Amino acid sequence: MTAVDPSGADGLQGRDGTSEPSPAQPAARPVDPERGLRGAMSATLVLEALTILLALPVAAKTSGGVGPVGVTVILLLAVLHIAGCVYVKRPWALAAVLALQVFVVAGWFINSSLGVMGVVFGAVWGTIAWFRYEYRRRLAAGTLPSQNRPAD
Repeated sequence: MTAVDPSGADGLQGRDGTSEPSPAQPAARPVDPERGLRGAMSATLVLEALTILLALPVAAKTSGGVGPVGVTVILLLAVLHIAGCVYVKRPWALAAVLALQVFVVAGWFINSSLGVMGVVFGAVWGTIAWFRYEYRRRLAAGTLPSQNRPAD
């Protein structure tokens, strides 16, 4: 059994050499108003990749199955969606994701279920693009609720 120091000191020292821990000040992160939108975009990309991967068993059991080319295309689409999460911060990310949607809709030629998913997620991405456009428009106009501060 170890003895407890009645003074409360646990032998740890702060940065200044005293036994009192110094409050660490976290580095101030620059304000990024579109951070939440990028999180939603990354989450949508991951969910779409999972949905595309779930199309593999469906495609295998319907319409005579898919060949090795179809499986490769489906796997490549899923990998590209997950890789897209890395580039969400780039200014061209939304255009790249929308271009990727065209390929998912073109997956209709592999299996109709893949094309239907492409149409549904295309609507989701259209909504995200509209949200981003509307947010940027309101930010430029100064009409966001966070920009309207009450007068003192």
